[in-house]
Amino acid sequence: MLDKRKFYINGAWVEPVEAHDLKVIDPSTEEACAVISNGTSKDVDRAVAAAKAAFEGWKHTDPQKRLTFVEKILSIYNRRRGEMAKAISTEMGAPIDMALEQQVGGGAFFIEGFIDSFKHFSFKTDLVKGHKDSALQYEPVGVVGLITPWNWPMNLINLKVIPALLAGCTMVLKPSEIAPLSGLLYADIIDEAGLPKGVFNLVNGDGAGVGTCLSGHPDIAMISFTGSTRVGKAISKNASDTLKHVDLELGGKGANLVFADAREDAIKWSVLACFNNSGQSCNAPTRMFVERSIYEKAKKIAKEVANNVKLAVASERGDHLGPVVSKAQFDKIQGLIQSGIDEGATLIAGGTGLANGFKRGYFVRPTVFADVKPDMKIFREEIFGPVLSMIPFDSEEEAIAMANDTDYGLTNYVQSGDKEKCHRVATALRSGMVEVNGKSLPKESFFGGVKYSGHAREGSIWGIKQFLDTKAISEW
Repeated sequence: MLDKRKFYINGAWVEPVEAHDLKVIDPSTEEACAVISNGTSKDVDRAVAAAKAAFEGWKHTDPQKRLTFVEKILSIYNRRRGEMAKAISTEMGAPIDMALEQQVGGGAFFIEGFIDSFKHFSFKTDLVKGHKDSALQYEPVGVVGLITPWNWPMNLINLKVIPALLAGCTMVLKPSEIAPLSGLLYADIIDEAGLPKGVFNLVNGDGAGVGTCLSGHPDIAMISFTGSTRVGKAISKNASDTLKHVDLELGGKGANLVFADAREDAIKWSVLACFNNSGQSCNAPTRMFVERSIYEKAKKIAKEVANNVKLAVASERGDHLGPVVSKAQFDKIQGLIQSGIDEGATLIAGGTGLANGFKRGYFVRPTVFADVKPDMKIFREEIFGPVLSMIPFDSEEEAIAMANDTDYGLTNYVQSGDKEKCHRVATALRSGMVEVNGKSLPKESFFGGVKYSGHAREGSIWGIKQFLDTKAISEW
């Protein structure tokens, strides 16, 4: 079992102030694979003090030098991709090939996007375009607290650490205590890159402890959090007394509108997109609205696809689903699947219980419900597992109305061969992002939503600006 009890503070690996051991469980085996320390307020104070002391020096570092550091981080990150994939696969159950290609690869994708954007960014520009008598100056917000989840650890750490570094902020990172190994390896990459002491700090711990200390700390100017809407609300309340900026990227309940003129593989693509990462993605297309003329056919395809999905332990090579991250997550998913059955949805694939062929590990059966109604829990609540809800619709207007009938608004999807219809529907959907016909958004885009999905705009130039304050200056 790996011993990972130390924190990274002020450019060094240090022992916690008080020992509070916490085991990291491998979701494929249900066995402990590592032990970390559960930090306390004393550890947070030490890390924040280091970041505060380093802020002025980092703030005034030439932006080109900060960019050079980030480029070095990317180079080391790419060299250590294999180590990172193994850490992610072990801690949260992503199949090893998927961990390398999507999990680690996604992190590199975002770093590259920030680098490209920063090369064209100026910290001082005209306040009003064409008027040279005033200026707009961008300045780093200060010391920032970064709280990241377990489902896409490198995507989400890179979406916060890299823009904060480029903006000139110093920081304290709290990775998920459920999947902390990748974050610790990331700190080692930062250390190898040679950043000045105190610019980047890492303290492990749970949300109630370290997370609460960070969000209420008077010396932290901003909290950037990715996770559940419930926790996002709690962070906002705790941060209010210090009037810090709070940046939230929260849950989702993605609507996927499949019209009769969609491409031939639209249903298969939709099912697999929902199940990717074992359904543990806030932007997963979990509600599939299907035009009634192809609904029966779509159900047959969805059933076949779900029944043919392979599950295997995370260390096995190849294309398959791994376990969900923890027993708590497994139990939550089981309860929501049972609610779908109890409330009258038609179960056409999967169901409750451990997936066939497994005696241990948190393996959820890939599940598809048809004839789901808007008042059902599986329609309204974020499940965060491989569970798809299918709903028929008769008109474009009906589909849009049902899609928007949710507290969430992260990513929605449109599938149609009619470009004008796609544009019309995408415009009407209430969400931060819309993907059309399986086309991903470019690296220059942002990631973020509206309503209970938060209002973050992470990635590219949008993400860098989140860590900057603006100053208007006259007589420039």
